[in-house]
Amino acid sequence: MPDATIIPFELPLPQVLPTIEGNVDYRELRDRLLRINALLVTSGLETRLMEKDLTRWLGQGKRVGAKEQQNRQRHCRRALRCNISRLLIGEDYRGFAARLADSPLLQYFCGVSELPCITVPSKSTLERYDKWWPEPEVRQVIHQLLNRGAEAAEQLHLPEALDLESAFLDTTCLEANIHYPVDWVLLRDATRTLMKAVRLIRDQGLKHRMEEPQTFITRINRLCIEMTHAGIRTDSRRARKKTLRQMDHLAGVVRQHARRYRDLLDQQWEQTDWSRGQTEQVLRRMDRVLEQLPQARQQARQRILEEKPVANAEKILSLYEPDVHVIVRKKAGAEVEFGNTLFLAENPQGLILDWELFQEQAPADNKLLPRSVGRMEQAYDSRLKAAAGDRGFDSYDNRVGLAAEGIYNAICPRSPEALRQRSRSWKFKRLQRRRAQTEGRISIVKNVFLGGRLRGKGFGHRQLTVTWTVLTHNFWVLARLQASAEAAAQALAA
Repeated sequence: MPDATIIPFELPLPQVLPTIEGNVDYRELRDRLLRINALLVTSGLETRLMEKDLTRWLGQGKRVGAKEQQNRQRHCRRALRCNISRLLIGEDYRGFAARLADSPLLQYFCGVSELPCITVPSKSTLERYDKWWPEPEVRQVIHQLLNRGAEAAEQLHLPEALDLESAFLDTTCLEANIHYPVDWVLLRDATRTLMKAVRLIRDQGLKHRMEEPQTFITRINRLCIEMTHAGIRTDSRRARKKTLRQMDHLAGVVRQHARRYRDLLDQQWEQTDWSRGQTEQVLRRMDRVLEQLPQARQQARQRILEEKPVANAEKILSLYEPDVHVIVRKKAGAEVEFGNTLFLAENPQGLILDWELFQEQAPADNKLLPRSVGRMEQAYDSRLKAAAGDRGFDSYDNRVGLAAEGIYNAICPRSPEALRQRSRSWKFKRLQRRRAQTEGRISIVKNVFLGGRLRGKGFGHRQLTVTWTVLTHNFWVLARLQASAEAAAQALAA
């Protein structure tokens, strides 16, 4: 399907940005946003994303007028800019909505600085903006942006063409936004979720005979406190088992009540003030927990009562995030992490060329190299000439594969003897020395742009957030390259 035609329209007159003196952090943020604003226009990325959205929107078969399409284009432009600026300053939806309402700079960048009245999007609108484009479309425009920087650097006002010939690879664990997966805490989570849902149903006038839902939450909280304090007692093993039996019995009673209320709501939802869609939302919330509760109870019994380990593949780490895994990294301060494996490949200038977030347990690093090389050769027209990584990426198949593709192998060998031989090469040593900086790049992406862990619910949303983060990060790096070039030119002129 061909791209839709964008209807040109005059942008509203924005307010003039105030002049702020004496705050270098604000000036740096202002310069960065203005540079990104120019990059969005000169690179054509904003136009391409708008065309993709209009093609998908008009492809639904609806008849729309020019005014309606212009309104869609306006929201499309705001969605792109709100997503970039929100990730750039590290705010959640609610925090960014408040900051956007208070900042003329952000209003100017996001395109909401209109006269005579400024209307900023709410947190719910910002959440819809975050999911405006599917992940493959955002990934595609990132590749197009980097190709443009390599082919026409002067159009993006870059000091030199982007280097797409060298890639530095590494993996990390992107932690999920869950608490530490203690078995008996899962019983507390199930009790709280189910009883809160039961309370909502009772408020709609549908009732079975039972105690107030809050009493069950109070009991499970009290038992959690007892379980925590059991560890400091002399008979800690006996106390923990006794408390777990009480928690397990309470969870069974809660499950019976929740099932009755779930069926009652499904059959008599028309007597409530809810629509069928709202009813389905509550039913899905309860079903997700009811399906996992028997396994969570068995897991707690096996680990605490029977004192037997549970295989990682069979563990429930969270009742709300099924795609979270135990990742054993054996690093200082993070021997075991809970989340998803993230693969990154950057170029010498710090731009992220390739990335992949794994929904299932990720394969070994040496299995990731061929996947990444294949994606980069397809995205960047076989420009890749060298690949560097730690010894986890080394294998016989990878050495043969890189040689067959004509790509210089700067992967650190597993064999000490082979490493001594490779270290005689100046090119190998230079690429390995540069590879050490990739650890810092991973830290920037994880801790600066993502805030340490992903807050999105569901793997699809987390994957999309990672791709938006890569786009924002690359714009941030391009703006820094422009600023460094201008500072060097000014110093030379002086």
